[in-house]
Amino acid sequence: MVTYIDAETAPLKNTGQIRLYGPKDFEAMHRAGQLTARCLDALAARIRPGTTTQEIDDFVFAFGEEHNAIPATLNYRGYTKSSCTSINHVVCHGIPNEKPLKDGDIVNIDVTFILDGWHGDSSRMYTVGRPKRAAERLIEVTYESLLRGIEAARPGNTTGDIGAAIQSYVEAERCSVVRDFCGHGVGRLFHDMPNILHYGRPGEGIELRPGMIFTIEPMVNLGRPHVKVLSDGWTAVTRDRSLTAQFEHSVGITETGCEIFTLSPAGLDNPAAHAPS
Repeated sequence: MVTYIDAETAPLKNTGQIRLYGPKDFEAMHRAGQLTARCLDALAARIRPGTTTQEIDDFVFAFGEEHNAIPATLNYRGYTKSSCTSINHVVCHGIPNEKPLKDGDIVNIDVTFILDGWHGDSSRMYTVGRPKRAAERLIEVTYESLLRGIEAARPGNTTGDIGAAIQSYVEAERCSVVRDFCGHGVGRLFHDMPNILHYGRPGEGIELRPGMIFTIEPMVNLGRPHVKVLSDGWTAVTRDRSLTAQFEHSVGITETGCEIFTLSPAGLDNPAAHAPS
C-alpha cells in the first residue's frame, strides 16, 4: 500500500512513504539543482584528453566550497569522492582517480550538491576528443530516452509510464536499459521513495501526484543490459564490456506536468552535442 505524506510533517529519514513538497520546497530544490547544473556547465570546457578524473573531482569539491555547498557523495556510506566519473563501459559510480582521459572516451559525471539542506542531483555525458560514431549514437539515444521519461512525468500518470516511455524507445533503437539501478526520490534526503525504474508497463507502478520530487536517470547500454559491481564495492560495469551512457535530472511533479530543477542555464544539458565532430 503506497502512502503519501506532507513533507513538512515527515521525519528526516526514508520511511517508505512518498513525500509531497510545497512551493517553497520547489524553490529550494531549484536553487540546489541550478548550482549543480552550473558546475556541470563549467566542467564542459575541462573535459579533454589528459585530464584526470581526480582533477574533475577536485574541481567539483572546490566549486561546492565556493558556493557554500557540500558534495552529497563525499563520505556517503564510505565513498571518499565528491563526484562519480564513469568512463566507457562503467555504468555508474566510477571512482575518480589519477588515470588521464583518452581521446575517444565518453564519461558520465554525476554531481549532487547539498545547498541549505536540499540535494541537487544531476549527471551528464561528455565526450573526450572525437569519439566513435557508435558512442555518439549511444549518447543521443540515452539523452532522448531521458527526455521521453520526463515527458511522461506528469500528474495522473504512473512510474510505470516513465519506465515504459524510456524502455520502448531505447529497445527500438537496438540498445538496452540497465535494470540494476534506478531513479529515486530526492529533496531533503539524498535517496528517498519512490524508486523510478527505467523500464516497465504503462499504467503500472505508483501514481504521480503534484509535490513529488525524484530523479530520472536512465542508464543505456549498446550491448546487453547486465552489469556487475567490481571488488571496490562501487564501480558498476557492463558484463559484456559494451559502452554505456547515462543522463540524469531532478524533477518535481506540478499540477500540469513537471519542473526540471537541474536544467543547464547555458543550454548544455547534453554537452556531447556541442563537442567538436
